[in-house]
Amino acid sequence: MEEKQFSGILNGAVPGEQVKKDENSRRGNWGNQIEFVLTSVGYAVGLGNVWRFPYLCYRNGGGAFMFPYFIMLVFCGIPLFFLELSFGQFTSLGCLGVWKVSPMFKGVGYGMMVVSTYIGIYYNVVICIAIYYFFMSMTNLLPWTYCNNPWNTPECSGVLSTTHTNSTLSTLSTLSTLSNVSTAVSAVANVVNRTKRTSPSEEYWRNYVLNVSDGIGNFGEVRLPILGCLAISWVVVFLCLIRGVKSSGKVVYFTATFPYVVLTILFVRGITLEGAVSGIKYYLTPQWQKILDAKVWGDAASQIFYSLGCAWGGLITMASYNKFHNNCFRDSIIISVTNCATSVYAGFVIFSILGFMAHHLGVDVSEVADQGPGLAFVAYPEALTLLPVSPLWSLLFFFMLILLGLGTQFCLLETLVTAIVDEIGTDWIIRRKTFITLGVAVVGFLLGVPLTTQAGIYWLLLMDNYAASFSLVIISCIMCICIMYVYGHRNYFKDVEMMLGFPPPAFFRICWRFISPVIISFILIFTVIQYKPITYNDYVYPNWSLVIAFFMALSSVVCIPIYAIFKIFTSKGSTFSERLKNALRPDPDWGPALQEHRLGRYATPGAEGVEVRALKGDLKEMEEGHQAEKEHKDEMGLTVRGSNGSTLKPMPTA
Repeated sequence: MEEKQFSGILNGAVPGEQVKKDENSRRGNWGNQIEFVLTSVGYAVGLGNVWRFPYLCYRNGGGAFMFPYFIMLVFCGIPLFFLELSFGQFTSLGCLGVWKVSPMFKGVGYGMMVVSTYIGIYYNVVICIAIYYFFMSMTNLLPWTYCNNPWNTPECSGVLSTTHTNSTLSTLSTLSTLSNVSTAVSAVANVVNRTKRTSPSEEYWRNYVLNVSDGIGNFGEVRLPILGCLAISWVVVFLCLIRGVKSSGKVVYFTATFPYVVLTILFVRGITLEGAVSGIKYYLTPQWQKILDAKVWGDAASQIFYSLGCAWGGLITMASYNKFHNNCFRDSIIISVTNCATSVYAGFVIFSILGFMAHHLGVDVSEVADQGPGLAFVAYPEALTLLPVSPLWSLLFFFMLILLGLGTQFCLLETLVTAIVDEIGTDWIIRRKTFITLGVAVVGFLLGVPLTTQAGIYWLLLMDNYAASFSLVIISCIMCICIMYVYGHRNYFKDVEMMLGFPPPAFFRICWRFISPVIISFILIFTVIQYKPITYNDYVYPNWSLVIAFFMALSSVVCIPIYAIFKIFTSKGSTFSERLKNALRPDPDWGPALQEHRLGRYATPGAEGVEVRALKGDLKEMEEGHQAEKEHKDEMGLTVRGSNGSTLKPMPTA
């Protein structure tokens, strides 16, 4: 009995609950609770933890940034994470099906799908570039080490040896008349530091890998190596999701854990380098005066919100495959804290190497620090060229980026597939879920092809900055309002209590109703105030591209009012008020997916009476059966007296 209870806990069941292989046999469940936690960690911990958080931290006051960061985690991040997990787990439905809670708000689910589509398109392009760099690292000498390549320009200046630069050769000849060689070298260093240094890694990225065109409207040619890596990336994602959560749940044992092995290896290597301490100090030294800067708090709130993947639909989708009584409250805390701890840990890995690079160049750490693709494909790869056996470290770094990206991409694709399958909901479509997954993957690949052209980097950054910016904040805010104020906080608290066996803690109830919506509103206001038109290096995006960007951002938000209007006018009622009430009222199917969990106010009318009568009937039949069996035994045990008065044993039965 104890063994069964223990295995039940591992499978996400509360103690005492009967353990089943798949609680929801029609839709499927996670193989065990570890698969769900690892998948959610892989979803939340993505590229942003490595290439955005460390940069934000050092730019916003170093260690002082940690204070507003963890404040926002406690009051906004974890509560929203718990809200989405409990929302999806309660109904066992994806980001569209859950809006049976209030059908008029189903447009929020469509908005989540649009956002996940945009992110899934460009996110896989980033993964494919990491795959390309991974392949290019399989060499004795990294191709971005020196400036003696056909794609390099006269402005290129390497960090390993000035003899490999094009720009300093003329300077050396000019200074050759100097009698003191050390004076000459010092002069060269001063010249290089005074001028803008273009690194070989930057030129490799811009001139060779991307072969960037002169503007976003000039697509040029498709970069075939990048296109091939994009195909590889989508094939890997499809194969890992070919059986839905049954297959991806096994893959995450590796994809969600191995990045931590690589981070630890790079961390141990980094802190042993000269100058690493200065880099880490730059990363962590608190500048307490910045605590009073509203921008620091805005960046902290935004980073928490975006890094946890709130309002993408992925959290709802992943939780929908949990067993009904799984403790998602515990999971939300574990996953959220792990995500933020990973961000902090990644900062040590990044800045130890950047500190070493700054020390080698004789410049301040701020001159080599960067974020986004600039960090992942320019600054960090250049720093790796300074290490012995640099191809090995490069392979590890880019393999880590690939795994971090795939963990998020799995959930993005599963979100779309689950939404489609749940919406149609027939047994025919459920049996053919693999073909839906294949179809979504093929469409995603085709839509990503323009991002592999010479103008691809412009479009990628445009999508990254606009497709999932303020629209996510609006979606999350409306979701909180709908659940807490339209459906009703008391109703939802009872739902959570029925599911978990205990009500949400008072702190979370307060956050859901008041604090988190206020913080979300603050993030939205901050995003609008701090808005600046996007640029890429010195390139300024034309106005027509910004118009496309705004339409892209609005395309997910506009789903909400459009569907609300549609639902109101198609609902029953003779007046607008009646239609509005019917559109807001929960669908009759709202609630737990399985009949065994639909208790209390979710029980089908008359179902309880039927069950009681059936139970009484079963008991009566059992009693009659026992009585008949007893009579039969008595009859078999009777003695038979012969005519002579002797006692005969009954004949044995066959």
